[in-house]
Amino acid sequence: MSMTEQILRAFGMAFAMGWEILWPLILGFTLSGVVQAVVSHQEMARLLPDDRPATIAKALALGAASSSCSYAAVAIARALFRKGADFTAAMAFEMASTNLVVELAIIMLVFLGWQFTLAEFVGAPIMVALLVVLFRSFLKRRPLDEAREQADRGLTGRMEGHAEMDMSVKGDGTLWQRIRSEQGFTAISQYFVMDVASVWMDIAGGLLISGALAAWVPAQFWQSFFGVDHPLLAKLWGPLIGPLVAVISFVCSVGNIPLAAVLWNGGISFGGAIAFIFADLIILPILNIYRKYYGWKMAAFLFATFYAAMAGAALIVELIFDALGLVPAARNARVVDASISWNYTTWLNIAFLVLAGLLVWRFFTTGGLAMLRMMNKPAATGHSH
Repeated sequence: MSMTEQILRAFGMAFAMGWEILWPLILGFTLSGVVQAVVSHQEMARLLPDDRPATIAKALALGAASSSCSYAAVAIARALFRKGADFTAAMAFEMASTNLVVELAIIMLVFLGWQFTLAEFVGAPIMVALLVVLFRSFLKRRPLDEAREQADRGLTGRMEGHAEMDMSVKGDGTLWQRIRSEQGFTAISQYFVMDVASVWMDIAGGLLISGALAAWVPAQFWQSFFGVDHPLLAKLWGPLIGPLVAVISFVCSVGNIPLAAVLWNGGISFGGAIAFIFADLIILPILNIYRKYYGWKMAAFLFATFYAAMAGAALIVELIFDALGLVPAARNARVVDASISWNYTTWLNIAFLVLAGLLVWRFFTTGGLAMLRMMNKPAATGHSH
C-alpha cells in the first residue's frame, strides 16, 4: 500500500467506527442531560461532607449522573472541594463521573460487548474503594491543607466554565414534571450540547488514533508487547501497562473506548483493557491540571494512588471474571472497515440525529452561544466557599 492509501484506510476505519457509535453517543448524552437537569452542584457538595462508605456511595451515584468529560469531571470535583465537599469524596465523584456514566456503558456495549461493560461497572466501585483505602492510609493533613490553599487560588484548567454552570431545574413538582417542563427541555438541551462540546475533541482524537493503530500496527507487535505467548505474565502485565498506555495516549473519557477495542484485538489482557479504560483521569494533560489545582505534591500523590487503584481494580476484575468464565474467548471487538449500508445502525443514526438537531436548536434559541464561549472561562465572581 502507498502512504496515501494507508492514510485513507486509517481515516476510513476512524469514520466507520464513528458511524457505529453515533446513535449510542447521542442517546447517552441525552440521558446524561436529563439526569443533570434535576441535580444541582450545590446539592452535590452538601451530600459529600466526609469519606464514610455511605457518602462514597452517594459520590458514585452523583458521578454517574454527571458529565462524562474527564476535564469537566476534574473541574467539577475541585468546585465541590472548594464548596466544602470532602477531598476523598470529591475524587470518588471524579472517578465515577468518567467510569459509571451511561454514554460510556453504551459505547462499550457497541465496541467491546457486555462482558466489558459489566466489568466496568463491577470494577469502578472496587477502584474507588481501593482509592479510599489508599487515601486513608497515606494522605496526611498538611499536604491536604496545602492542596486546599492551592485550589482556592483559582488557577484554571480546561472546562472551568462548564464546571461552574449549573442549569439544573429548581422548584416543586415530580422529577417527570420538571423534566417535561419548558425549563427542563432547555436545561437538557444545554447539558447535551455542553457535554458534546466538551468531549468531541477526545472522541475524534480517539477515533483517529484507533483508526491509525488498527490500519498500521501489525498484530505481531501487539502480541509481543502484551506478552500473549505467556498467559500468566500477560494477566499481570496487562493491568500494569494498560494505565501507562493511557497516560501517553492523551485520549480520555468516551474517546478511549475505540482505542481499547484496538488494544483488545491486539492481545492485551482483559484486565489490561479495563485498566486502560479506567486510566482516563491520569493522562498527561489532566496531570498538569492537577498540578495547577492542587500543587506538585498532590498531583504526584493523585497519580500514584489513582494508578495503584486502577491497576489493582483491573487485576481483581480479571481474576473474578476469569473464575466465573466471563472473559471473552474471542478477540473480535468492533474495529470495522469503512462501509455504510442501509441497516439498523443507519436508521438509528438518522433518528437520533433528528433528536440531536432538536436539542441543538433549543440550545441556540435559548442563549446557548454565550454559554459555549464561557466553557473554558471561570465566572468572574469565582466560587463560593
